[in-house]
Amino acid sequence: MTWTPAEVDRLSAWMATHVAGFSGPLTVARLAGGQSNPTYRLTTPRADYVLRRRPLGPVLPSAHAVDREFRVMAALHGSGVPVPRVLALCTDTSVTGSMFFVMDLVPGRVFYDPRLPGFTPPERAAVFDDLNRVIAALHVQDPEALGLADYGRPGAYAERQIARWTKQYRASQTLAIPAMESLIDWLPRHAPRHNETRVVHGDYRLDNVILHPTEPRIVAVLDWELSTLGCPLTDFANHMMSWHVAPDLFRGLAGEDLAALGIPGEIAYRQLWLDRTGHAAPESWNFYFALALFRMAAIMQGIARRALEGTAANSDAAIVGAKAVPMAVLGWRIAQQDV
Repeated sequence: MTWTPAEVDRLSAWMATHVAGFSGPLTVARLAGGQSNPTYRLTTPRADYVLRRRPLGPVLPSAHAVDREFRVMAALHGSGVPVPRVLALCTDTSVTGSMFFVMDLVPGRVFYDPRLPGFTPPERAAVFDDLNRVIAALHVQDPEALGLADYGRPGAYAERQIARWTKQYRASQTLAIPAMESLIDWLPRHAPRHNETRVVHGDYRLDNVILHPTEPRIVAVLDWELSTLGCPLTDFANHMMSWHVAPDLFRGLAGEDLAALGIPGEIAYRQLWLDRTGHAAPESWNFYFALALFRMAAIMQGIARRALEGTAANSDAAIVGAKAVPMAVLGWRIAQQDV
């Protein structure tokens, strides 16, 4: 979407009132990524900002929760989990057409290919070690100490995830996917019972973090739309989905020579997180990986639906949405390994 001069003027007037130190003139440019919530760079002579907002038009219930992103990032600032400083939330849809928030622009690099072409093996190893460190730092946070005790419901997280993504899938379904039907039947009958509750990101992966401009370390974690209180094992399995997904399916590592690349294997990476968090290993990780793939397939189905309706936030939405079927098939294959 190209912003009209009138829309930029309304945004500038709002920021002058709500963002300390703001001074125009203001220019707006779309940032890459943001399949779910469109994201923009705001440039002024004195400072640069980032604006993240809900898509225009009808959206699924509970989706695109930029207000929740704002809250969790505000709570985590200074906690040891690196996040941009959030500045202001706007719930008045007359300003830009939908709810949005503004945060600091964090200088750095964003990479979409977890194979990290152009990096040396030691640099890749350092990046993946820091990815592990940061998600472990999140999973040892005390929600109550952060003021997030009411950020979600404690317990039964896996069951709630299954119910939520089944509902979202049904609401955006455009074709029959037999593997999704099999997972919808299988997952509730195999959900482990865990009582531990932590803040979970919900979509922690390489392209949702900013790396330091020159160093292999994370300076900010982005895209907190799916965050809530939940099971850290489930959240970590969502993150580790890359080890099961091929690069041509969705930014994965499956089939790659990880040792040659300097990237830790799945077992070593899992153990590093277990050591850092003190969590006990589950009897089987397969349920968690099957759930992660089911959830991603449901998300992709939602993207496909928005592409059909013309409300998608990204131009490649139809391509991404078409991958819901192979993602579901992969999830069902992993689930069957647990039988």
